[in-house]
Amino acid sequence: MSQPTILYVEDDALSRMVMNALLTRGMHYNNVIIFEDSADFVEKLETLPAKPDIIFLDIHMTPLDGFAMLRLIRDNAAFQTAKVVALTASVMNEEVKMLKDAGFDGVISKPLDSDAFPKALQRILSGEQVWQVK
Repeated sequence: MSQPTILYVEDDALSRMVMNALLTRGMHYNNVIIFEDSADFVEKLETLPAKPDIIFLDIHMTPLDGFAMLRLIRDNAAFQTAKVVALTASVMNEEVKMLKDAGFDGVISKPLDSDAFPKALQRILSGEQVWQVK
């Protein structure tokens, strides 16, 4: 099986570094794309060299938050099969319900747990929804 293409949209530099290290050095994925912000999101998405299999979205961003980016992904036929997972520190029960109701395929709380994240990623790639909150 070929490696998945993974897109991460995150405005926090430390979070980007942690995710990149976890995916590339820890899990040996080489198809990792990171957007540093949500500006021009659709344009950047449509010019990717490969369609992402999974998209991780930080929820609290500007100009577009994770919910707005999810709507744009779901409205674009070319990206509707991508798994979209929220990465957020806001994981209260009502917030998790909002993420589920919005159509996310899961949520993983930040900071990332380097032991649990690889298993969660494999479950998501195999089609499961993962609601991993601490």
